[in-house]
Amino acid sequence: MTKKRVIVGISGGVDSAVSALLLKQQGYDVVGLFMSNWKETDENGCCTGEEDFLDVRSICSQIDIPYYSVDFSKEYMDRVFRLFVDEYKRGRTPNPDVLCNREIKFDAFKKFAIELGADYIATGHYANSEVRDGHTYLLRAKDENKDQTYFLNQLTEEQITNVIFPIGNMIKNEVRDMAKKYNLSVAEKKDSTGICFIGEKRFRQFLANYIPMKKGEIVTKDGKVVGEHDGVFYYTIGQRKGLGIGGTADGNGNAWFILDKDVEKNRLIVSQGEDDVLFDNALYTEGFNFINGSPECDEFDCLVRIRHRQPLQRAKAFVIKDGDAVRSVRVEFEIPQRAIAKGQYAVLYRDRVCLGGGVIGKSEKR
Repeated sequence: MTKKRVIVGISGGVDSAVSALLLKQQGYDVVGLFMSNWKETDENGCCTGEEDFLDVRSICSQIDIPYYSVDFSKEYMDRVFRLFVDEYKRGRTPNPDVLCNREIKFDAFKKFAIELGADYIATGHYANSEVRDGHTYLLRAKDENKDQTYFLNQLTEEQITNVIFPIGNMIKNEVRDMAKKYNLSVAEKKDSTGICFIGEKRFRQFLANYIPMKKGEIVTKDGKVVGEHDGVFYYTIGQRKGLGIGGTADGNGNAWFILDKDVEKNRLIVSQGEDDVLFDNALYTEGFNFINGSPECDEFDCLVRIRHRQPLQRAKAFVIKDGDAVRSVRVEFEIPQRAIAKGQYAVLYRDRVCLGGGVIGKSEKR
């Protein structure tokens, strides 16, 4: 019988390397595909794509699989990065990894892989999928600390169909141990962190290349000026480090926190201590992507994450529709949530199934 062909996304990291190795051991016809999504290689902390591709060559040589490289930098610029910048201009905190998965890894990449004769595609994401009654569902990974379904919340059922997540039932230590056992060259390679095109450092310098920045006032809720910021777009709701605010004569000695951003007036609004204003009981999404279509009930209990690696929170969801189309989802939490950031995603789960997610538009107290 002809082997089923799997095109696996190879990034140069240990997770995708072990994914390719597992698929090879399981008897698939495995082909590696490296995506080049960002072309810039300047001094602003951008991705070291050439170094990653050297690791890809080494990995594929060790596993003995063919590999290709494909340039998706134009698609990434048009469909991910421009929206990232636009969201920051609105004073929000976007998540480009979510859009990259929807627009590049499970769209442009998958279509290209099919052209290469793929029966399946595979990635090194910590996630799982399961087919039930003819439908494909996205499930949380075994390793809750590494689970990446939060970043996959905007996918459709079609996009996760015929997708394999080889390390979804492994924990990170097991992945590294397997890489060491087979002497893979990236067994000890550090995990990448931060936004791909920025890297771990120099975020402010990078963002200033795309968004004009100017200093402005840091004020309390009642309008008292307590400091100066470098540009409102650099900061996030709930942030307490890097504000540069010392003690004040009438202060309470607690740390300062960002409560809100006023983009029009170029102001940061802050408070001292764990202010009640920082906690909200409910949020509204702007639209909502249900991976397997809208649920039968417009009100249901669920588990929610409003940021990656946040412990799952118990909540009740209320689907708001225009006719048959989902306009928004209101999420009411059992326990008030700290620093709900506009522009991030609220992702809903039922048991281990990821139902989907939507961009957070606003939050409020019940």
